[in-house]
Amino acid sequence: MKIIKFFSAKRLHRFIVLVLTGSAIISCKNNYYSQADFSNVPKVDAHFHLYTGETGTLEMANKNNFRLLGINTYSGDCEHVADVHQWSKNARENYPDNFEFIATFCLEGWGGPGWTDNTLAWLEQCISDGAVAVKVWKNIGMEFRDNESNLIMIDDPGFDEIFFYLANKGIPLTAHLGEPKNCWLPAEEMTVKNDSSYFTRNPQYHMFLHPEFPSYEEQMAARDRMLQKNPDLAFIGCHLASLEWSVDELAGFLDRFPNASVDMAARMGQLFYQTAENRDKVRNFFIKYQDRILYGTDVTDRGGESESFRQGVLLTWQRDWEFLVTDNKMQSNLINDGFRGLKLPKEIIDKIYYHNAKKWYKIN
Repeated sequence: MKIIKFFSAKRLHRFIVLVLTGSAIISCKNNYYSQADFSNVPKVDAHFHLYTGETGTLEMANKNNFRLLGINTYSGDCEHVADVHQWSKNARENYPDNFEFIATFCLEGWGGPGWTDNTLAWLEQCISDGAVAVKVWKNIGMEFRDNESNLIMIDDPGFDEIFFYLANKGIPLTAHLGEPKNCWLPAEEMTVKNDSSYFTRNPQYHMFLHPEFPSYEEQMAARDRMLQKNPDLAFIGCHLASLEWSVDELAGFLDRFPNASVDMAARMGQLFYQTAENRDKVRNFFIKYQDRILYGTDVTDRGGESESFRQGVLLTWQRDWEFLVTDNKMQSNLINDGFRGLKLPKEIIDKIYYHNAKKWYKIN
């Protein structure tokens, strides 16, 4: 009888161990998404440009559980800004569960009588129409000049009332300031292929060719001075806040400015590049700053886009998902070396793809 009890207890112990081990394996497995989960998980592309009244890309995004955050940009003229605002407003009304938008303002008439009041009135209207933030672009610091041909930087006192208004209203400032550090290098020395390709096509923004413009360091310093003047202003730095070249530098920026976050738009190549060099450092950065990183692509839909365009967008979304949720060995046409995905836990993925956009942009 004692022997029977002994073996029963032993079997019971082994059974418990097996159950606990199995539970641990299942729990571990359930802590991560797979590539197959892509279309099932709610996501936000927090940096998208909808420059059309057409809705094909919106519908494609909806099928893949993506909500789009359309960003208006003063990269042309005021008429273009007004057109994009109207398209965005219409899209928000027709797709209330799948589209939000960010406004911008023109610089025409800068410094003249009424510019500040007119700009504030325009922003008031944009916010009333549903805008969740306001965008400034790299033409501040790299292109736009006042009537005396002085280059305007983002910390110019002329913006003070605008930024005070946004901070007082609790409206975030979304900012593309400066460019990748590669912009100040010869094309053949740039670290990622998308930078060398872009600046070869757009030499007007290739600062290596324009030493008369402020340096990379001066661009970043002007941004920091603006944030120091506006500590209550929620700030989302587009394109990893132009600190894409170093997660260490980016960590320092986030530590200095607790009211700032960043989106990843159009800077995946730099993340791939750093991951190929030191995967653990990049992964640890994402884990530590998981509440302050937003997923985005910088895709622009100008209308008249073909099905192949939408398939390209989908492939970009799927590639980035694979990088963030798996530890697969990967290759990319953005860099030369191979790298492994970061395989971030579900909780972090949900923040980067969804909850952070909702929190920072106060989206319902």
